[in-house]
Amino acid sequence: MQLKKAGWWVGLLFAAVFMVACSNTEADGSKEDAETNEPEKMEGSVVIDGSGTVYPLMAKIAEEYMVNEQQDVSVEVSRAGTGAGFKKFLVENGTDFNDASRPIKEEEKAEAEKLGMEIKELKVALDGLTFVINKENDWATEMTPEQLISIFVAGSDVKKWSDINPDWPAEDIKPMGPNENHGTYEFFYEKVMEETDMSEHVNLQQDYSTLVNLVSEDKNGIAFFGYGYYANNTDQLQAVSVDFGNGAVEPALDTISEEGAYAQFTRPVFTYLNVDHAKENPQVLDFAKYVIENANKLSAETGFAPVPENELIENLEFLSSL
Repeated sequence: MQLKKAGWWVGLLFAAVFMVACSNTEADGSKEDAETNEPEKMEGSVVIDGSGTVYPLMAKIAEEYMVNEQQDVSVEVSRAGTGAGFKKFLVENGTDFNDASRPIKEEEKAEAEKLGMEIKELKVALDGLTFVINKENDWATEMTPEQLISIFVAGSDVKKWSDINPDWPAEDIKPMGPNENHGTYEFFYEKVMEETDMSEHVNLQQDYSTLVNLVSEDKNGIAFFGYGYYANNTDQLQAVSVDFGNGAVEPALDTISEEGAYAQFTRPVFTYLNVDHAKENPQVLDFAKYVIENANKLSAETGFAPVPENELIENLEFLSSL
């Protein structure tokens, strides 16, 4: 009887040990699974320069990445302008990314090939070229592309508002815009003005914030830049609606599209990646993926329209293959 009782206790003890062992194994497995699901911790830096137009979007993405994704990675975003940025990008040990509000030029591609540098164009958003006027300007709120061009083109007879429409004030127009460092200038000059010389009377500036201030302080001021800078300053400026032939269209997130009502003044904006840097530095590749995964989610917050999802997927597949 005592032997049977002892056997019963041994069996019970064995069962208890077995259950504890299984429990520990499951806990260890869950712990490993949890660790596997956590993003890999990275450190180091990512350096970005280029377009002032793209800057608000890229700065927002960088902020979200550093706060929510990789706290030990420093992402530095500057805004020298598209052209000036490419000069910093297309050199030995240059920047990791160059933001651009126009496609890379053939001579810039040639420079990359000369350096043996592999680069990847990543479309991140759609922007609408926007013409802004002073809040007190209640006459030039709608214009055609031809009328807008006549304000900025060299040799034009348009000097006063009344030269466009006799019912408008006989006051001198004060045209302004970003300087030659910016892709926005190049887009306007090459695509809208069809490479016709710009008037020497156009006040060209490096900083978009300067243009915002100048127009907001001058009743006769008019400037052009990306939609985002207007969207963030609607308290100081108003946008010109453009009549492309089917009625005036106001630039807005629902009209800016490569095939929509504002298509003539719509352009894609990009960031260009140094692929070699991405292969050598995990944080550069990781940030590139984060940009593509979050561009559409954050674009509207900074005044951009989204890119078609299929284009983002193609770019993400390329990055995942590196």
